[in-house]
Formats: sequence, C-alpha cells, structure tokens
Amino acid sequence: MIRGIRGRLTVTLVALVALTAILLGAGAYLFVENSLRAQVVNDAAAQARFDLSVIVPGRDLPAEPTVEDIVDSGLRETFRQRGVETIVDLGQAGIVVSNSDLDGVLADLPADLSERVAAGELAYAWTSVAGRPSLVVGGKVGGTGPAFYFIHDVAEIEQALAQLRFALAVGALSLIVLALLVARVIARGVLAPVEAASRAAERIERGDLTARVPVTSDDEFGTWADRFNRMAEALADTIGRLEAAEAQNRRFVADVAHELRTPLAALVAEASILREHLHDLPVESRRAGELLVADVGRLRTLVDDLMEVSRFDAGAEQVAVEPVDLGRLVRAVTTTRLPEASLALPDEALIVETDPRRLERILGNLLDNAREHAPGAPVEVSLGVDADEIVLAVADRGPGVPPDRLERIFERFYKADPSRSGGSSGLGLAIAAEHAALLGGYLTAANLVGGGLRIELRIPVT
Repeated sequence: MIRGIRGRLTVTLVALVALTAILLGAGAYLFVENSLRAQVVNDAAAQARFDLSVIVPGRDLPAEPTVEDIVDSGLRETFRQRGVETIVDLGQAGIVVSNSDLDGVLADLPADLSERVAAGELAYAWTSVAGRPSLVVGGKVGGTGPAFYFIHDVAEIEQALAQLRFALAVGALSLIVLALLVARVIARGVLAPVEAASRAAERIERGDLTARVPVTSDDEFGTWADRFNRMAEALADTIGRLEAAEAQNRRFVADVAHELRTPLAALVAEASILREHLHDLPVESRRAGELLVADVGRLRTLVDDLMEVSRFDAGAEQVAVEPVDLGRLVRAVTTTRLPEASLALPDEALIVETDPRRLERILGNLLDNAREHAPGAPVEVSLGVDADEIVLAVADRGPGVPPDRLERIFERFYKADPSRSGGSSGLGLAIAAEHAALLGGYLTAANLVGGGLRIELRIPVT
C-alpha cells in the first residue's frame, strides 16, 4: 500500500497527526507534571519551614539533644499526629523515626540530599521510601541543630500522573486511528481524478478511443483532466486519419494487384509462348526475349505476393489445422525448392497439429531467400525441439546481413543490402513472418560465425 501515491499520502497525513498529537501530549504532560510537582514541593517546603521554626533550641531541645530528648519533647508524637512521617538525624547520638517502617531509610536517601541538609540548606528529593514514591524535605533547626527529614507520601500524585499518561496515550492512539480513516478518505478523494485517468488510459490502450476523464472541479486536477481529454481527442483524431490512410493504401494495393491479374495472365501466356520459341529468334533479339520472360515471371510473383499481403491486411487468412509429420513435410519442400540443401532431421517423427500449407509457404520462402542471396553457397535445413517449441532453421553460408539491419529484414519491401537484393521485391520474409504469426510462432535471424545467415521458425507446441 505504501508504494502507491495514495498510501504515501495517507502515511504522510497520519504521520503529521501522530507527530502533532505526540508533541502536544508530551508538552501537556510535562507542563502538568512540572506544575503539580512544583506545587507539592512548595507546599512541603513551606510546611517544613513552619515545622522547623516552631522548634526553639534551649526550650524545646537542648543544644545537643539525645534520642530521649526527642521522645520526651513530644515532637515525634506531634509530627505523627499531623500525618508527617519524620526522621531525626542526631548524628552520633542516634536516629529517631516516627514509624518503625522508616528504620534504615536514612542510609538509602540520596547522598546529595544529606550533604545539602548537613550544609544547613532546606533541600528536597523525589525518591522511594519503604517501597512508596515519596517527597523528602530535610533541614536543620536554626541551621545548626539536628537534621529533620519530613517524608510526604506522593503515591496519589504519581497515580494521577500515570492516569494522565494513559489518557494522553489513548487519546493520541485514537487520533492516529481517526487520522488514518480520514486520511484514506481524503487521499481517495484527492487521487480520484488520477484513478479515473488511469482507467481511461487503460481503455485507450485496449483500443477504446472514446474514453475520457470526467472534469469534476475547476482546480488543477480539473485543468489536468480537461487537457487529458483534449490530448485523447487529438490522439483519436490522428489515429482515425492514420487508419483511414492505411485502409486506403490497403485498398489501393489490393485493387492494383487485382487489376494487374488480367493483363498479367495474358503476359504470362505470351511469355510462355515466347520462351518456347526463343531459339528461333535472331541472336541479337534472343537476349531481350530472355529478359522479358524473366521479368514477366518476377512480375507475376510480385503480384501474387501483393495479393497475399492484401489478404493479410484484410484479415481474410484462416488457419486450417491438421496433424502434420514435420520431417516428411520439410524433406518434401526442400527437395522440391532447393534439392542441393543438406537436411538435419530428427530420427523420430515430429507430428503436430498445425497448418501444412502455411508451413510449406514459410519454408519455401526461406529456401528462396537462401538461394537468391547466397547463390552457390551451402545451405542446411534443420528441424528439432527446443523446450516446448518446434525449431525449423534454414542456414546459408552467404555474405550475411549487417548486424544493425537484422531486425528489419522481416519488414515489407526492406532490402538489407543491395548486394543481397537480386530481383526480389523484399516481400518473401515479410510474408513468411505473417504466416508464422498466424501459426502462433515467430521468425528470428542471426549471423553465423564465419559468414552466413540463420533464420529460425519457432512454433509453440502444447
């Protein structure tokens, strides 16, 4: 979810709310804690000053009192009745506690507190006494007498602070959850135009050029949606013009090829008659006759190829599938079209469901290409299986094709090199590629080490 813009926007909004809630909660807690503790310290310090001020040296206590003096003076009982736990440090004379639970507590008090009290200051410390959170305030009578430590139980204060921390944590968590829900709604609303554009682009990709993005606002998204729609309209108009021009070109090619068939048939018949009587012509006219017969043959091949291309463009070609013994078919076609080619066929029969007529057309065109562009060079036809594909290859030892032009040799009317063009029109490999696509396969071409070209037909076999 975080990978998408909606997820990142949601996380950003939630993070801002969470950071704000944490900072505000922490600030509020610190303010309340400091204020409450300061109030408690002030009250405890004022109480301690009062308690120490009412003790008059010489009247209530001797200069160097003992434990018995503290007990007999009634100070311990007075502090106990007032609810203030007290520890009196008499130095070498001993320690007096108002409660037996305070035995040994003096040694556990912070050293800093004892040092400051010994120096005559009124000091305090937050610590734990007998397992309970406490505020200890210490001071001396007149700054020189015995040290009194007044212990105030602050468990209620700590409990109140703990409840405040819990309430702030719950509040912050609630805000984060609420922010998550609100942020998702906001992100969904903000990115709704983007999602609509994505759906429209997907429909355009599938060929629906009428897809548009609804313009629902006058802000930047509305402007963007309007421009997207104008771009889609311009694209649809351009594609429409291109399709119309392409359809017109296809009709033109088909019409030209169709119109040429009748006069071409007459030319072929006349060329046949002429070929039979070439030996009767004068020597100076015989060469012209031979060229005329050859050119009529190439013209007939070109027209037939154009007719076939027009059928591809019109989508009129249909595949007729039947069981085919590939080895037998390859041997028969090769023997007929290029008998001098060598064969490398598998020992076992390869029988697949395919269209034999199209396979013959593909292999015939590949053999014609090898014969025409690599005259006199060895040609090898091989058949095999690679994973789940049938591989039919024709390799020649001719001049090959420049590497930067290999990918274009299956284009219509493309001639990789004038030295390999001969009298071809450049449609043979293009037609073979069209037939391969109808069979669910494809053609590939690669130059051989040492010179030559290898063209492979790959057909998937399920």
